[in-house]
Amino acid sequence: MRRTVHHTFAHNCFCLLAVWGFIASLQGCAAIKGAQEKPRFVPVHTEKDIERHNFPATRGEDVIGRLAMVRVEEGDTLADIARHFGLGLNAISAANPGVDPWVPRAGERILLPLSFILPDAPRKGIVINLATMRLFHYKGSGTAQVVSTYPVGVGAEDRPTPPGPTRVVRKAAKPTWHVPASIAERHRMKGDILPASIPPGPDNPLGEYALYLGKAGYLIHGTNKPASVGLQATNGCMRLYPENIKTLFGETPVNTPVLIVNQPYLVGRRDGALYVEAHGSSESSNSGELLKMHDKLRSMEKKSARPLDWNRIKEVEARSLGIPVPVPVSGPDQGSKKELPETVEVEHPGNLYGKPAVPEMTKDAWYVQAAYMRDETDARRLAAIITHQGPPIPARIVPKSGGGYRVIAGPFKDGDEARDAAKRIKYDLEIDAFVFDASRK
Repeated sequence: MRRTVHHTFAHNCFCLLAVWGFIASLQGCAAIKGAQEKPRFVPVHTEKDIERHNFPATRGEDVIGRLAMVRVEEGDTLADIARHFGLGLNAISAANPGVDPWVPRAGERILLPLSFILPDAPRKGIVINLATMRLFHYKGSGTAQVVSTYPVGVGAEDRPTPPGPTRVVRKAAKPTWHVPASIAERHRMKGDILPASIPPGPDNPLGEYALYLGKAGYLIHGTNKPASVGLQATNGCMRLYPENIKTLFGETPVNTPVLIVNQPYLVGRRDGALYVEAHGSSESSNSGELLKMHDKLRSMEKKSARPLDWNRIKEVEARSLGIPVPVPVSGPDQGSKKELPETVEVEHPGNLYGKPAVPEMTKDAWYVQAAYMRDETDARRLAAIITHQGPPIPARIVPKSGGGYRVIAGPFKDGDEARDAAKRIKYDLEIDAFVFDASRK
């Protein structure tokens, strides 16, 4: 029997993704972060595509990118839309409060938060903002400096990524993962015995490329769980989408400086206008960072002798949409009075990059029944969550005679492969699934 090492590199953290979606299926969309009403963004025009990664890092300008919107098509998830447009799952969910991340309504406009305030840090090498879960890679200097930005998955709350300066000490393509003793012990306690190392391949949680940092045990790497990018979902490392780490790996030499910061509240300027950006709750452990932002804004206010719109600032903090919002100031050369930044509508691509495929069912294959549910939306949500496990487990819903829906994973070529998928569903989602051979039914 083939043994797939399926829960490597913080399976418990990836369970946050699964549990989040599964709880939402039981409690409704109010369980999704930020169920408050979403501000009304009105696109000014439509474009075929939009830049999502590479921007000029102009001196004196702190805001890069543009906001955009895209219409959901049947079968889309926010995880699929996020990956295609270079966003993390948490970022796109925060920008779209009340939208079900796994079963968004077809035809609904989704805000793509593709505008960012650069971290308050030297523009050199790699800067990672843990609070926004984004990586910024600065290249060149002076007027020719550019910045590339990518979403990252970061350390879980109980295994956080440590902030501070470090550097890239070595690089590896097709890395081998040497299982840390702490992770091996957690798995052993659950009856899942891991080998000492995982070779390159689909089961390797490091993906295809890894940058090893000066902080021992911490890496910037790829992943075999793309839907966990943009979540607190690791043992402290920083993971990128496979396509993003490939680019970063090729553009990052050894000894590149890396600075890891935690800045949930950001202030910046663009074209003379002042912007603020908020992530998370002011009632959390970020309260100290919020005070820092207020001090910075008051200093700017005093220096310019022009009052800021503190009601607007408080609103941005309360909503925490994770997007730069212009803040009006008074005076003859006042900044923007716009309540919300401009957005453009982007045409829906023919195919969302990286969207997991679900093969057609056949009569001569093996399957796993993960659940039976009365509600179709709940069933579709669970099927989407299973499909986005890593490596993917294709799943769909099948109507049951007499009512309700079965959530079926597969097809699998043999019983061993099906049983392995059932084990993963049990381990990741705590769902007791059963295996069946369709040719015998």
